[in-house]
Amino acid sequence: MSHGDTIPLHSSSQSDIDEIENLIYSNPSTVLPARPPSPPRAAIPVSSSPFMPSNLRPPPPPTSTTTINYKPTPVPSIPSPPPLPSSGQSNIAATGFGSPPNTLTEPVWDTVKRDLSRIVSNLKLVVFPNPYREDPGKALRDWDLWGPFFFIVFLGLTLSWSASVKKSEVFAVAFALLAAGAVILTLNVLLLGGHIIFFQSLSLLGYCLFPLDVGAFICMLKDNVILKVVVVCVALAWSSWAAYPFMSTAVNPRRKALALYPVVLMYVSVGFLIIAID
Repeated sequence: MSHGDTIPLHSSSQSDIDEIENLIYSNPSTVLPARPPSPPRAAIPVSSSPFMPSNLRPPPPPTSTTTINYKPTPVPSIPSPPPLPSSGQSNIAATGFGSPPNTLTEPVWDTVKRDLSRIVSNLKLVVFPNPYREDPGKALRDWDLWGPFFFIVFLGLTLSWSASVKKSEVFAVAFALLAAGAVILTLNVLLLGGHIIFFQSLSLLGYCLFPLDVGAFICMLKDNVILKVVVVCVALAWSSWAAYPFMSTAVNPRRKALALYPVVLMYVSVGFLIIAID
């Protein structure tokens, strides 16, 4: 087959070609519409400065009129607190608030007066009737040992002055009996499970010797056996009554007798010494 030979097309293909040619030559100027242009975008200003410019007006410069008429607003003054009374420090120390007063630089007479007032106060709480007798914590909260020491020494001196011979030995025996007896009685209460401070118990037992001191002093002035027996019995009852509520409330009720019996025994021994010494 050579290049000059032609092959006839199929009738369906020839009809398709004719339709295409008719479409092309029938509307030669038809052009598809172009895409509409996009709207313009807003431009963002770019500045090299780190601070943005402000649209606010700058404040007007101060004039001479405003400078002259300007007056500062007066600040109200705070009134000073009223002065504390002279006894404020003692009231603060008595209530338990604030720092305790300095007793190292105070006069000796002030120290003596304070100790004497404490002794008198504790003596009233222990020996005489008062509403705090049933609570030993309140009665002897401010306990001391000066009062018991004074009552023990006074009783020993009274017994030695009443003795006709061996006065120094009588004083030594009385002082040792009272001091050692108070320590032993306190240990006895603690071993029984009593809730009481050691020195607080010593202070209590010493203050309970006050009735026996008074009885010994009366017996020294009046040398009468019957009078001695009566006075000593009253003094023993008074001392036992003074020590009973404190010692009984400090231990278990089942062990109350074990705590009170040695106390009464020591006071009875002191009473026999007062009667026997001539």
